[in-house]
Amino acid sequence: MKRIYLLSTEHLENGLWFRDEEDFKVAMNYVAIEAAQHPEIVVLTFILMSNHVHFVLKGTRNDVKNFVENFKRRYSIYYQRKYGIRKFLRHNGLDIKLIPYEDEAVEKAIAYVLMNSVGAGICVHASQYQWGTGATFFGQPEKGGKCVKDIAVRLLKRLLHTDNETIPGDWIIGQDGYILPQNYVDCKGVETLFRTPQRLNYFLNSSSKARKRLEYSDSNLPAFRDQTILVSLPDLLRSLFHKESFAQLQPEEQVEFARQIRFRFSADATQIARVCGITYTQAAQLLDGM
Repeated sequence: MKRIYLLSTEHLENGLWFRDEEDFKVAMNYVAIEAAQHPEIVVLTFILMSNHVHFVLKGTRNDVKNFVENFKRRYSIYYQRKYGIRKFLRHNGLDIKLIPYEDEAVEKAIAYVLMNSVGAGICVHASQYQWGTGATFFGQPEKGGKCVKDIAVRLLKRLLHTDNETIPGDWIIGQDGYILPQNYVDCKGVETLFRTPQRLNYFLNSSSKARKRLEYSDSNLPAFRDQTILVSLPDLLRSLFHKESFAQLQPEEQVEFARQIRFRFSADATQIARVCGITYTQAAQLLDGM
């Protein structure tokens, strides 16, 4: 029987799923490819965060699990080719929760996913976050873009980082280089569920992620995205220590490097761990050594 499920991967403690915008674009296209290959799955919403992903999908439990596992496998292959890291997500666990139809649980699950970017301090409204379905519902259709059928095969393969999958010809690739979620997400179903933009905003503003943001002052929220810090670290390493990687630093240099990241980027131990590729415990110990 087809039911609605919230699927969430474990948060990577000492690494990032997405190191730059190209990684996000590739992953957006891989979600679209999985949707094209599995029309029996209804995609209600999803979000790609720096170190984890969330999906709300309708289908059988086995089918929705395979959807996300196939997406992870596809992205891991891309990641290995780009960064040389094998079996990147092999041990990244997947939590699957059945969402009942009662007590507005579906609306709450969708709002929870959409608000991840706001809870992380990346933006002030879910619609401002590009990597997922934040701007998909009750909005104006994105202008520009090109139909898949109008793109040369070689260029399409290069854009999608894939070889053999068939994508519907009327699907549109937006100006940023990825297939727009409006092509494969059940926008009409989600909008019918919420009924009005005001009701969607009510659920967004009352979600646990919204409450989390209100509980903390802005000083305790990340000031910079992980990808922004990651791009800056090589220059910081070279200017401070004349070294090329965090692994080359001596223990006292690692303490100073963590201090610099904290004060330059208002980063906490969790964010420092992700961008440096170390555990939270290691990052906390470095900060304690300041």
